[in-house]
Order: sequence, then C-alpha cells, then structure tokens
Amino acid sequence: MSGRPRVLLTRRWPEAAEQEFQRHFEVTLNTSDRPMTEGELAEAMSEFDAVCPTVSDTINATVLAGRPRASLLANFGVGFNHIDIGAARAAGVAVTNTPGVLTDATAEIALLLILMTARRAGEAEREVRARRWAGWRPTHMLGASVTGKTLGLIGFGRIAQATAERARLGFGMTILYHARRRAPAELEERLNACFCENLDELLASADFVSLHVPGGEATHHLVNANRLKAMKPGSFLINTARGDVVDEQALLKALENGPIAGAGLDVYANEPSILPEFTARENVVLLPHIGSATAEARVAMGLRAFENVAAFFEGRTVPDRVV
Repeated sequence: MSGRPRVLLTRRWPEAAEQEFQRHFEVTLNTSDRPMTEGELAEAMSEFDAVCPTVSDTINATVLAGRPRASLLANFGVGFNHIDIGAARAAGVAVTNTPGVLTDATAEIALLLILMTARRAGEAEREVRARRWAGWRPTHMLGASVTGKTLGLIGFGRIAQATAERARLGFGMTILYHARRRAPAELEERLNACFCENLDELLASADFVSLHVPGGEATHHLVNANRLKAMKPGSFLINTARGDVVDEQALLKALENGPIAGAGLDVYANEPSILPEFTARENVVLLPHIGSATAEARVAMGLRAFENVAAFFEGRTVPDRVV
C-alpha cells in the first residue's frame, strides 16, 4: 500500500486515542459525532482502508456488499454483534475488538446497578431533587440488603468474573454462575463460585441475576417471560451486556406483576430509544450505556484499537482478531 492507510473513526474518541491514530495514519474523524447511516457506512467502506466502528454503527451485509476497499473493521469495544461477521468474512474484511481493557469499568457498573436497585437509590434521589422528602422516618424507602445475598451470573467471562470478585470480597455474596462451559476448578475456588448447569436452578436461587453474555442470535431474548417467571420472588435483574438479551415487554410485565422486585439496565434493545414504560417505573434504574465510560477505559479501548490497526497494516499478528 502506497502512502499512509486511510482510516475512519466513526465517532469521536478520547483525544489521546485520536492523536495516536493521527500520528500514524491518514485519519478522518466524524466531527458531528452522530451515528452514521447505512449509506454513509457503505460509502466509507469504499473510501477508506480501515473503518473503526462503535456499537452505534450497524455493519450489515448491505454495508459490506460488493468489493469494499476497507480490509479491516477495528471495533471500538469488546462486543461485536452490531457487525455481520459472516458478511465480513465473505467480503474478505478482517474484524478486531478491544477485550480486557473495559473489564473493571463494566464490572463497577454492574455493582452500581445492584446497589442502586436494591437500595432504591434512583427513586430516593429523585425524591430529594423534587423536594418531596419530608424527613427521616423508620419506614421510609426501605430497600433490600446486598450483603450476604446470592448473585447469579449468566455468562462467566472476564466482566462476570470481575463482578463476582467484587461482590464476594466487598459484600460477602454467594456466587452462582451459568455458562456454556464450566470454569476451571482453580477459578471456581478463587471466586468461591458454584456452577449451575441448569439455568432455571440459578434463576430460582439468586437474589440478583446479572447478565454477561454477548448479543446476537444465540442469546436473543435469552431472558424471556418463562425465565423471568422462574426468578426468585423479590429478586432483581441486572443487564450490562446487550439489550436484545432481554425480552423487554416480558420484563415490563414481570416488573409490574412479579415475581421480580426491580431491574437495573445499562443497555436496551433499540438504543438510544427506551420504552417509555421503563421511564415511568420507579423500580427500574436506567443508565445510558455507560458500562465502559471511564476516561481510563475509553482511552485504553482506543489505544487497543490502534494496536490492532497498526499490526494489521504492518503485517504483524493482530492481537484481537475476531475474523
């Protein structure tokens, strides 16, 4: 390839990451910082040597149709269900992601949602801001304790393990997990985690159920009406994974009629659109997909994406290649 590769960052990234790209490549930034349309993404695939998308970009078969100039999609994020991997493979386009660097930040958000839902923190803060608080009283804003309760993790990758470690050490929680494969015995021992081969067994036992699986067809509506009915009465659902893992209409019914007491959500099926019924419910904590939103994590994600792009164009082994 003659000259420096042309690279598009589809959203604004932390300045340190953008500058690293600009030192080594011919970089175009999406200065409007809005999600690009399907047509714009398709055009970008024909104009650039590498496109660096985020979760807000849908890279489907239409975007990847024909013989794109771009030979690399360097995703800013660990999840890549917004990219049609089969279509990318067919088009000869490599795909990378940024695992590991956002583990701690997302685990912190999972714990935050556990605490906020259990202790009704969102509801309580809204009461204070609205000047409706009438003062302390013994029965006011009674929530649920987190200490000593049971945490059920669906999926047991890096983020789930980091969540388990914090829950066990910080709050003495009992850890259950369900995953496609059982974890090594030494990891189970270190986290004092118990494997549940049957998902319904976990649901019936856990006071908090936290989702840590990738999005996509294999996990679409994994948490459906039947699974919600199987949850322990008075329990809470936490989702920092992907919105389409949960049947949101079924969740609304479970929040209204039981058995669950509340939910903490950082992701949604049709982001940034959120069902208005969620915003109307006091027993739901809603965050705007900020799982990895620390300055440290976002810079690290950008630099990890840079390493993938640099390795790809220098002919080195690409560290985080998905396809």
